[in-house]
Amino acid sequence: MVFQLPTDLPLELTPFAFLVGLWRGTGVIGYADGDKELEIEFTQTISFTHNGDNYLKYESTVKSAEEGLVLPSEIGYWRLARDAQPGDPGPGLLPASGDRDIRTREDLERYRNTEDGFDIEAAILQPSGISELYFGNIKGGRVQLATDAVLRSPHAKEYTAGQRMFGLVEGSLMWAWDIAALGNPLSSHASARLERES
Repeated sequence: MVFQLPTDLPLELTPFAFLVGLWRGTGVIGYADGDKELEIEFTQTISFTHNGDNYLKYESTVKSAEEGLVLPSEIGYWRLARDAQPGDPGPGLLPASGDRDIRTREDLERYRNTEDGFDIEAAILQPSGISELYFGNIKGGRVQLATDAVLRSPHAKEYTAGQRMFGLVEGSLMWAWDIAALGNPLSSHASARLERES
């Protein structure tokens, strides 16, 4: 499938263009849970969508290849890391009260960082009571993210940090995720290879 830049993508989201769409594929989890080493194969669907605003909505659904084993989903929002402007809605349900400063390609270029990419942030929520705030970089077909903060319900399992990498390789979306959890230091947790469906 040949990738075409979405015609309705807001200018501010063009650095994320390669991610937009529906992706499906397979992956593997490999992580220590106490004295037990987990190795689980899974299938995954990821979607990156937008509604015309300045963020991408991220949704991940994962199913184990093992019958009856439930794996968690995720939802979140990805965007350029920049200061809030009068043209941004929120907080809460408050509407925008002015203009944004990214209206032309030249405006966007002012946000390019010293590594020739763009600083980004992602807020990702897991149904187990864990919310992650990531900061990182997007450059070409590659994303690198690391947690700046992890908010955890007092009822959630122990989880303290994460790092994620996404890359477009020969048309496939490859990702790897390292976590510090369950008493383990930051180490490899899961990875997958996904193909674009739309």
